[in-house]
Amino acid sequence: MSGSSHTSNIFPARLKAARELRELSQGELAARTGLQPSAVSHFETGGRKPSFDNLRRLADALEVTTDYLLGRVEEVGATASATRLHRHIQQLRQSDRELAETLIAQMAAKAKSKARRSE
Repeated sequence: MSGSSHTSNIFPARLKAARELRELSQGELAARTGLQPSAVSHFETGGRKPSFDNLRRLADALEVTTDYLLGRVEEVGATASATRLHRHIQQLRQSDRELAETLIAQMAAKAKSKARRSE
């Protein structure tokens, strides 16, 4: 399978998965991006492909990278906010970094537990 074919097939699924992960409807995602709800629907069904600007808007609204949406990376956790956190955490002393990592791990465990209960 060629790279462009893989991207064409994976983008709609990744977009929908990221939207559902963030617990957004298509309309809510559209409002966050300034797009029409029908455009989000077309992107998720593969009927249309977003422009570069719209791809960036979608990624920003979903707090994922464009690489994730395009299938270039596997981890949805490679988020734009994670990049910001990494940049800030590097400025902390070692003891403060450890505290921040513990806090973030606890918050992630809480979110995971909540997600399991809602299934």
